Amino acid sequence: MSSLVLYVACVLIWGSTWLAITFQLGQVPPAVSVAYRFALAAAMLLTYCALRGLTMRFSGRDHGWMALTGFLLFGANYVLVYLSESHISSGLTAVVFSSMVFWNIFGMRYFYATPLRPASLVGATLGVLGVAMVFAPELKLFSTGDAGLRGLGYGILGSVSASLGNLTATRNQRHGLPVVQQNAYGMLYGALLVTLFALVTGQAFVFERSTPYLLSLAYLALFGSVLAFGGYLTLLGRIGADRAGYIAVAIPIVAVALSTLFEGFRWHPATLMGTALCVLGNVLVLRKAKG
Repeated sequence: MSSLVLYVACVLIWGSTWLAITFQLGQVPPAVSVAYRFALAAAMLLTYCALRGLTMRFSGRDHGWMALTGFLLFGANYVLVYLSESHISSGLTAVVFSSMVFWNIFGMRYFYATPLRPASLVGATLGVLGVAMVFAPELKLFSTGDAGLRGLGYGILGSVSASLGNLTATRNQRHGLPVVQQNAYGMLYGALLVTLFALVTGQAFVFERSTPYLLSLAYLALFGSVLAFGGYLTLLGRIGADRAGYIAVAIPIVAVALSTLFEGFRWHPATLMGTALCVLGNVLVLRKAKG
């Protein structure tokens, strides 16, 4: 697939996972559902690797880097986002998380000496502003009390964790670690981390057998994890984390569109303006990333 097709596929899949996650909320604690999701995704990938006869033997150093990627990208990232949303609105969390585009840009510059492109900086700024405008009504409800600041801190740490996960995944690819095997082990390590977090925090490992829960779990594992992260890490290797990370800005726009269709979300003028800014930012960031 071309880079543009992979980019659009990741945006559409991850934009839809926001809706799928709503079917995960209920009997099962959020962190436990995340552990189930990545454990299932890891099982799928490990099975695929076995059937295809892909090499699964790597050095201890390689496993250390894959574990770090799993810790940052599939573990801490998701736990921190859930903690953030338990204190502040999902809209504000989306705005804070979209700041990952800046961490990626400066991280690529610091660790890999990637030149700073003015178009990327302008596009990132427009994108984050656009997401903020889309969720403007929710942002007005933000409180600077202890809970609000704690949620804001969790959101920032989540975006930093995701960005560092992007950068370690980039490092792994540059050292020859295949995307599929890297994701298989990374998701396994991430699932173990989230499982440990859930146990330490006393979350019950219950399982819901309802059709909506099972179908949404399968969708999140196969499409939201196996396929989307496979495409995303491929993008990291092709166009760099500074451009691929702009997906964090585009995802909320798809989520809002789906919310309009299925949850009755009502658009306002700021929604239209914010969407336009996000689209413009996408053009600026990706116009030289087709391939």
